[in-house]
Amino acid sequence: MANNSFVGTVTPEQVETLRELLEKRGWEFAPLPYGWYKASGDHVSVAAYESGKLVVQGKGTEEFVLYTLEPEILHTFTYGRDAVLPPEPVTPHGGIDESGKGDFFGPLVIAGVAVTEQTGEALRELGVCDSKQIHSAAKISKLADGIRRLAPGAFTTVTLMPETYNRLYRQIGNLNRLLAWGHARVIENLLELCPDCPRMLSDKFGDERLIRNTLMTRGRRIVMDQRVRAESDVAVAAASILAREGFLRGMAKLTESAGMELPKGAGPGVKAAAETLLAERGPEKFGSWAKLHFKTWHEISGRGEAQDG
Repeated sequence: MANNSFVGTVTPEQVETLRELLEKRGWEFAPLPYGWYKASGDHVSVAAYESGKLVVQGKGTEEFVLYTLEPEILHTFTYGRDAVLPPEPVTPHGGIDESGKGDFFGPLVIAGVAVTEQTGEALRELGVCDSKQIHSAAKISKLADGIRRLAPGAFTTVTLMPETYNRLYRQIGNLNRLLAWGHARVIENLLELCPDCPRMLSDKFGDERLIRNTLMTRGRRIVMDQRVRAESDVAVAAASILAREGFLRGMAKLTESAGMELPKGAGPGVKAAAETLLAERGPEKFGSWAKLHFKTWHEISGRGEAQDG
């Protein structure tokens, strides 16, 4: 059963960032005693108190926390992670996941892995799980090598380094549509490798019709599913590990080209590093390292309009 309430803690800066995001989405605001504001929309109400307490309620709570509040405001991925889900029977299908969408610096990497009953069970035995549960780059690399060994010819990745990402974002103009485009490309590539794959599964990040409408003829013939916490599925978990490995490799290359450490995420430390990089290297090449629709770029440069999410 989905959780219909969430209580967390936010800083004044996060309260304001959340307000701006919800205003862009057309939410309705109301005064809140002892609070900053109360906002409602998308079957959710959000109450932000001056004490730092944030209360989310409504039938859309789970989706709001997983796909808006945590990745875009809190920069954590802990909601519901304590629930231990029983392993699902593995049937032939493909899984899609991405890494880097919430990181100001670095690429967006989308990966896909197709499994059979045999390879799915083998990946489970290897220890494949949601990459967000793995905090060691060495373990990510080791698991990625194992995935490629156990599922040869049944995996693919699409890597959008910042320059390409920024160009596509300017053309597409919306993060969910850009994600749908990337997921569709991975699905098509995976079907070239595994034409008999009957079904694709990905984490839910927007209207599922976005991916369906972006797919070409081959992709439109398969069953396309999206669901909350799809990383519990072994194929999606394997894809999340390959995507994370690709993101970490991309970050290493960009750190070398920038001549300084580029932190992950989009928090205060990222903004400080961005200010340093901008001062040292100037604005002209900044899009080689960062995603320019993020609010961080607008804040440090005064250029353009931030369009996070």
